[in-house]
Amino acid sequence: MIPMLRTLLLVISVAAASLTAAGGAHAQSAADIVAGTDRVRNPDQPFRSTVTFTEYVGGKERDHNTLVVFSKLDPATRQFRNLVQYMAPPRDAGKRVLLDGRSLWFFDPASKVSVRISPQQRLIGQAAIGDVLTVNLAVDYTATIVGTEDIEDSTRQPRHCWHLALKAANDQAVYGRIELWVEQGSFDPIKGKFYSDSGRMLKILYYGSFAERLGGTRPTQAIIIDAVDSSLATVASFGDYGFQDIPESWFQRDYLPRLTFQ
Repeated sequence: MIPMLRTLLLVISVAAASLTAAGGAHAQSAADIVAGTDRVRNPDQPFRSTVTFTEYVGGKERDHNTLVVFSKLDPATRQFRNLVQYMAPPRDAGKRVLLDGRSLWFFDPASKVSVRISPQQRLIGQAAIGDVLTVNLAVDYTATIVGTEDIEDSTRQPRHCWHLALKAANDQAVYGRIELWVEQGSFDPIKGKFYSDSGRMLKILYYGSFAERLGGTRPTQAIIIDAVDSSLATVASFGDYGFQDIPESWFQRDYLPRLTFQ
């Protein structure tokens, strides 16, 4: 073969391979990617988990809170209903939060009254009530692909990710918009930036400590950093996962004062 022709064919072959790889990276639609990362974060079956939040200021622990979250997918809306039970510290034990449909209720056993609250209401440190709830992002947000990027995860390991822009699609969405980095291939959520309705960045979140839980690989830790003051951080640790048959009565506001857990 003529050397010049061989060189030309090699160049064409490499270019074709590059185009195929680039096309493969974008073959997934934004909606597919969000649905994929939803499956990583959440199983379809009813389940419970324990979430411990620890607040740090300048690297020193200041406060902590432990909750048990019961989640059940509503097949009609494809969104989760949530019941949150406060476990610790003792001053908060017995308090409950209920999300059923578009209503979010807070129950305090001291007053025996349920009041409606916002998902943006502060829980501890940089964590809001909405950060505890199990949600399907594909239901509450419309997504577009910004591009692909190599970023570092919470352990400073490189991850090749899709960079997505998510915009609230309904008034049930906790945040006005989200920037989300999802690892290609695994669909693991790696990093998120969360914004208010006015466009102000509220927090930066890193997902990590992926492990086999409830039949899939899921993040068991989230590091939430204040977007203005990086010395303020809250670490959420997820554990005690288990599938559980959750009665429908648990998701009724009027039943909150009478709930008993086995």
